[in-house]
Amino acid sequence: MTTPTSRRAVLAVAAGTAALAGCGSSDDKGSGTGATPTGTATSPPVAFAPETPHASSASPGGGVLGRTADIPVGGGKVFADRKVVVTQPEAGTFKAFSAVCTHQGCTVKDVSGGTINCPCHGSKYRVADASVAAGPAPRPLAAERITVENGSIRLA
Repeated sequence: MTTPTSRRAVLAVAAGTAALAGCGSSDDKGSGTGATPTGTATSPPVAFAPETPHASSASPGGGVLGRTADIPVGGGKVFADRKVVVTQPEAGTFKAFSAVCTHQGCTVKDVSGGTINCPCHGSKYRVADASVAAGPAPRPLAAERITVENGSIRLA
């Protein structure tokens, strides 16, 4: 013979279950547990992109980015569709970097005043080496490989 369960007991169990379920939401920001739900994979934010030179993943196999005449000395140009920024820190020296900000993954917008500028939170990178000139970016932009030949700039 089974004992009937009271309504109060059922509600108490349901309330306890709901309270426990609320302790580990997927958007938890700082609960202190550091736990990841079983079976859920996490990936690092875009900000943790490799810092070593690499061929652009946005443009496998390379291709012409632009003309050297389009890159001002002491400045540069953002190729947002290719996620690459090309600079000319001094006459005849061309450098390329990822156009993805190391802070939160926004695409940098322009190059002016000697810096590569991100519109999202104000990060600035130096045109010579993409080192951080102003935060909140935590590290330089990743270098990209380019070749310069006959007035054309190509991804390597």
